[in-house]
Amino acid sequence: MRRDFAGKVVVITGAAGGLGRALARSFAAAGAHIAALDRDAPGAEMLAAQLRQEGRQALGLACDVSDAAACEGALAAVLAAFGRIDVLINNAGISHRSAYRSTDPAVIRRVMEVNFFGSVHCTHAALPALCASQGLIIVVSSVAGFAPLIARTGYAASKHAMHGFFESLRTELADDGVGVLLVCPSFIATGIEKNALGGDGAPTLHAQQIVGTREQPQAVAAQILRAARSGKHLLLPGRMAQLAWWVSRIAPRYYARAMARRLRREML
Repeated sequence: MRRDFAGKVVVITGAAGGLGRALARSFAAAGAHIAALDRDAPGAEMLAAQLRQEGRQALGLACDVSDAAACEGALAAVLAAFGRIDVLINNAGISHRSAYRSTDPAVIRRVMEVNFFGSVHCTHAALPALCASQGLIIVVSSVAGFAPLIARTGYAASKHAMHGFFESLRTELADDGVGVLLVCPSFIATGIEKNALGGDGAPTLHAQQIVGTREQPQAVAAQILRAARSGKHLLLPGRMAQLAWWVSRIAPRYYARAMARRLRREML
């Protein structure tokens, strides 16, 4: 299905962050009305105010996606303001960087609550409106959603869970005309690494190790917009994401060894 977003209502979680802001601007430039949701309420409203100053229709709302009631309330407020929801972008997320043996299970639970259950909560709240509009769900996953990632067991688990959930949901919603696009980037310059949790739940102090170079949020957002327009089911933005996809399938043991060798310093 070819989609046009002019006049459509796009809800973005984690909108105050780097990729979230870039997505809001990309879809707004395509003519969409933007509902920016974030735990950082001032950041979400600042983004919405900037878009309104530029002549766009935009709403900023506080929403902790790990709180199901907060998600229901935020999506109800979007419907009250705009009357419809055409696109839900599940972008909010957190990470951790720590060897599992030194990681409190509460850290794994927190990552799952935000990344996986946050997407589940928002999707559940938006689903009746999305079915009514034959809309689109966009899920910002990661290469960790289809391949192993050392020192990020909880993060990888949350992204793998998102793939299983949303690929299954796509089949359930096919007859309703609702699309599901999974986006699996490698490393993006969003600042998420600055808020990553350590094994004890406190922010990590060591610098993040990466493979390749960081993709710029604006470039990834532009690719997501193009993929959403064309009705794709899977997007691998950037060379490293595409390389990870193919190598992890063709030579999975080699991929695991090479990834671990490059990122082993995260085992702190």
